[in-house]
Amino acid sequence: MILLDGNTLTLKEVVKVARGGEEASLSPAGEKQIAKSRAIVDRILEEERPVYGVSTGFGDFSTVFIEKDKRAQLQRNLILSHATGVGAHFPADVVRAAMLLRANSLAKGYSGIRLETVKLLLELLNRGIVPAIPCQGSVGASGDLAPLSHMVLVMLGEGEAYVKGRLMSGGEALAAAGLTPVVLSGKEGLALINGTQMMTAVGCMAWQDAMNLMKAADIAAAMSLEALKGTRAAFDLRISAVRQHPGQLAASKNLLALTKDSAIIASHLHCSKVQDAYSLRCVPQVHGASKDALRHAARTLGIEINSVTDNPLIMPDTGEAISGGNFHGQPVALVMDYLKLAIAELGNISERRTNRLLDMHLSNLPAFLTAFPGVDSGLMITQYVAASLVSENKVLVHPASADSIPTSANQEDHVSMGTIAARQAREILDNVVNVLAIELLAAAQGIDFLEPLTPGRGTAAARQTIREIIPHLDKDRFLSPEIKKLHDLIADGTLVSRVEAVTGPLDF
Repeated sequence: MILLDGNTLTLKEVVKVARGGEEASLSPAGEKQIAKSRAIVDRILEEERPVYGVSTGFGDFSTVFIEKDKRAQLQRNLILSHATGVGAHFPADVVRAAMLLRANSLAKGYSGIRLETVKLLLELLNRGIVPAIPCQGSVGASGDLAPLSHMVLVMLGEGEAYVKGRLMSGGEALAAAGLTPVVLSGKEGLALINGTQMMTAVGCMAWQDAMNLMKAADIAAAMSLEALKGTRAAFDLRISAVRQHPGQLAASKNLLALTKDSAIIASHLHCSKVQDAYSLRCVPQVHGASKDALRHAARTLGIEINSVTDNPLIMPDTGEAISGGNFHGQPVALVMDYLKLAIAELGNISERRTNRLLDMHLSNLPAFLTAFPGVDSGLMITQYVAASLVSENKVLVHPASADSIPTSANQEDHVSMGTIAARQAREILDNVVNVLAIELLAAAQGIDFLEPLTPGRGTAAARQTIREIIPHLDKDRFLSPEIKKLHDLIADGTLVSRVEAVTGPLDF
């Protein structure tokens, strides 16, 4: 059970809840903080003070005072009118992460929501009710208004939700779990949707997958190094020591561990070749920079998951309601755009290694890694696919945060587009998984041609793992299903775990 107090949630705990089914609940401190801020909102409502989102309209309607008997309708209408998302639904892990993050933010005690409303949100989470949330429609400022409104719809008994993979109405989902729809009180609708939790949830899932991707990229690079008879000299830790980027050092250590005891590398230790191409020699610098970007993303996400991104903020010590801009997603938007580039670069350099493996003039291996050139095409077209994917990534990597379109009659005249950046990061990541799958396919084939020489401990484990599901390409065959198998081998962490069982933990 993860206890939420608004201050101590970790990225690993988010993943446990989102993907591992771990349950979450408010801590005693969280409950106390929520109750204290709610008491202030109740007092504001009694005093008939004009406070944004409590007793006034929203956005450009902030100057419209709402009468007491219409405030419940105000909050319900907010959710209904803002649930305007389009496109495919977010994956269940992202939605579960967003629900957790919203509850944690509310637990910090600056949003003025009722305790029972937060508890209902957590009941949905713990009982496996996953609101159906369209992935398009947020500009990443004033919070993820449209996506989070779809989340809250289910709490009202409206909208749609997935239960055990089956899509049903929000009312059916609540009834099946024995839950009663909530009637929102003053400030509650705004408290539930005015935040960055959707983009942050996508970012947290991308962070988790990127950690695995960083390790898989090092494994693929090490296999290509072996197949191309490259040298380990460029990974000498003294090289990293005089530059001091932690990611570079981590990549160098990984490559040394992966290629340890390689008979292939030992066989050409004193050859006439002076140095390798950049796609091999500069793996620590390129992969390492991506690792450093991931570390930076983790720091930003770690702050955001324990932040209040609501407006106005209810200050528990003074009783003030202060309007500000914590809902603006710029911190997440910028770091997601940075992560997009970092992930895409892993694909760019991987495709270059694949091309080198397939070009007989560069590899000293059979053309396109086939024993029967001409009759067979071998792995020729796999490089086309990799080239297509990295080219697609070059479009997706354009910074979403560089754009802004005014909304709400120019009241909200600068927005972050952070949710778009986060979604693109996941799309780029999946493309790079396929690019790495193609490199692994080619590298394993190349190492086969070097037998009886054996690769290093880590690369041997990787090759064996691949060969358990993909046989050596002795003649042309249907390759698309095999690329899919390798994609899944990377994406589900199997490749990394099998290799780490031999090398010990690799650094991401």
